Amino acid sequence: MASHATDTSGNVEKDSTSSGRIISGVTQNVTETDAFYSSVSLDPGEEYKMSHKKRGLVLIFNQEHFFWRLGMPPRNGTNMDRHNLVRRFEVLEFEVRAYDNLKLEEVWTKISEAAEDDHTDSDCFICIFLSHGENDHVFAYDGKICIQDITGLFKGKKCPSLAGKPKIFILQACRGDKHDEPVTPMDVVDHDTKTNEVEVDAGVVYTLPSGADFLMCYSVAEGYYSHRETVNGSWYIQDLCEALKEHGHTLEVTELLTLVNRKVSRRSVGRCNDPSAIGKKQVPCFASMLTKKLYFRPKSD
Repeated sequence: MASHATDTSGNVEKDSTSSGRIISGVTQNVTETDAFYSSVSLDPGEEYKMSHKKRGLVLIFNQEHFFWRLGMPPRNGTNMDRHNLVRRFEVLEFEVRAYDNLKLEEVWTKISEAAEDDHTDSDCFICIFLSHGENDHVFAYDGKICIQDITGLFKGKKCPSLAGKPKIFILQACRGDKHDEPVTPMDVVDHDTKTNEVEVDAGVVYTLPSGADFLMCYSVAEGYYSHRETVNGSWYIQDLCEALKEHGHTLEVTELLTLVNRKVSRRSVGRCNDPSAIGKKQVPCFASMLTKKLYFRPKSD
């Protein structure tokens, strides 16, 4: 151990050096960094370039039904989520490709094709999963696919036409750890001639890709249930679509997602067959690796 000396000087070194040197019996206070210091001044208001010919592609994988061997209940209400998302992103001038109940091989094919597309003339890319999940996977009709494998296809070296552009992934699924227990409807209210029940999706855990310019959006914080109404769709997608409708062209995207967090957090389970479920809450979350501000302002004609 170095002695406690008062005669110190500051040096900057890389991470491979020790945190204290003894020179002629005097300990030097050493400041270590993980990268070389850069004196470049950054503009905090810098925005992503959104003036390409096309806004970009949105992939939506909507899973309502699952192969019976998986033992997963149907996700009633998810078609409303799909409908609302298609409408909102088309208004924002995206090309939207929505798929229902695809098998694992089909999902992987669609994602691989999108990663291999030329996105040179596009502003960004969005991929949305409406499904059940488990650990770091989301489910297709007959199996699960790793989230890291999906995001890995869109990193700079594998998808160079999206390098430096926003890549947004939206995951509507639970992130709790009680996947094996039967799902019990948590709320019942009347809606026209149908019963609108709040259900929960099987869970998916928090996972992040490596690299810049990714934005991961989760319907709920890690470890908790995500609520989905069997008629109106999931709480998160309902409030996300409402925020996009009101502010999609004007509000910075991470600010919009913060607004969605607040909207969803104000919801709670009301009338319920299970008294212990009354008042249950949900708070979404997002993890941003964006390096600039992101807006979906209207494109000029």
